[in-house]
Amino acid sequence: MLPGRLLHLLGLVLLCKGQEEESPESCDDFTDLNLSHCFLGTSLSVRLLLYTRSNLACGRELHHHQPSSQPLFNPSRPTAFVIHGYRPTGAPPIWIDHIVHLLAKQDDLNIIVVDWNQGAANLNYFTAVTYTREAAFNLTSFILRMEDGGASLGSLHLIGVSLGAHLAGFVGANLKGRIGRITGLDPAGPMFTSATAEERLDPSDAMFVDVLHTDMNSFGLRGTHGHIDFYANGGADQPGCPKSIFAGKSYFVCDHQRSVFLFLCSLNHTCSLTGYPCSSYNDYLEGRCLQCEVFRPAPCPVLGYDVSRWRETLLRLGQTKLFFSTTATLPYRKLCYRVDMVTWNQYLRWGIIFIRLHSGRKFTEARIDHKVLRFEQYTSTRLLAQFDDDLQPVQKISMRISTGNVIGPRYKFRLLRVRFTPLEHPERPVMCRYDIIVEENMEVAFRPLPCESGA
Repeated sequence: MLPGRLLHLLGLVLLCKGQEEESPESCDDFTDLNLSHCFLGTSLSVRLLLYTRSNLACGRELHHHQPSSQPLFNPSRPTAFVIHGYRPTGAPPIWIDHIVHLLAKQDDLNIIVVDWNQGAANLNYFTAVTYTREAAFNLTSFILRMEDGGASLGSLHLIGVSLGAHLAGFVGANLKGRIGRITGLDPAGPMFTSATAEERLDPSDAMFVDVLHTDMNSFGLRGTHGHIDFYANGGADQPGCPKSIFAGKSYFVCDHQRSVFLFLCSLNHTCSLTGYPCSSYNDYLEGRCLQCEVFRPAPCPVLGYDVSRWRETLLRLGQTKLFFSTTATLPYRKLCYRVDMVTWNQYLRWGIIFIRLHSGRKFTEARIDHKVLRFEQYTSTRLLAQFDDDLQPVQKISMRISTGNVIGPRYKFRLLRVRFTPLEHPERPVMCRYDIIVEENMEVAFRPLPCESGA
């Protein structure tokens, strides 16, 4: 007979041992492949991994024909589908965990990662393209099962990256455009440049389609393909991305992948990237498209999850192109001022402008050099000045007009008025300065003044 205390301790040990042996339900992870799989080629297999606020660190694979068999899945909640693109190395996308966690911060969602890595992981890109149709039928069937279970198609949001953007479009087309929203992050260009609307993502695929372009001159698709199309830095070359092939893999993927990082940044609310309606990036840089009257009383649209607040206006306007510029690194946002100048120089001169904003010992500079500007007598000139840093308060402004003249006399420019209007911060004062003499290639500094009434 064992003493009572010993029996009690033995019972606790056995109980603890039994609890340890009851292993928790294992997580379902994104398919992890490697180059050998890509060389041999993979056949299509679509897995649907569910994440909610209750299991952000541990995906649960959904049954294609019985979504409700997973207790964490709630058909009454809005659902966001995340759809990756071509995977030439077979590795999981580095951004999957980030987008899942950030989407969960926006709303109480079913977040479903569409894992079609087996199919997307092929060295032959054209094979992956053909699989997008088959994967779309697979996902369409699943969504119809969701609808049978009580889900509303209008509450679905498909977020497709590159080739995944077209896959999302095919799903939307299969469902006759009844999907609530599709977001296309730099839709793939190769094999789609000459495609008809039925053969790629287009506005009819959902009630609202928003698209972000970052690599139109390489892996991305040119043109307009949503109700609203954002063009970061014109939609092609992105700041901070390598310009030489000697940079290796980054040279090929940096511009294209920037669309994902900009979207992630918008979800994290660390960058507020305002797009301005314009016909071209050049017109935007020249300050011709900095008004937002068509969206009033709302401001100009901001890239990201909340862009749907402008949905009714955008549907009324038709397809809308919006342009914005970014910095090379987080938080990507540039500080934009509209600069209006009235010049009174005696002789016609050409040049580029440098503007600095000073706050204490710090300064930030805008270089307006996308083209040589024309300065002539009594002429109004409007410019867009974009600064990498938001320095407040602005205590001093300096300007320099560079003409390239290195010999002979230095000509002078007389500026009757310079007006600085902050674009993203209407609560900040508009700053002016009157009757300034600027000698070419020489910097002149001045303290900004409140603008006179009507100036």
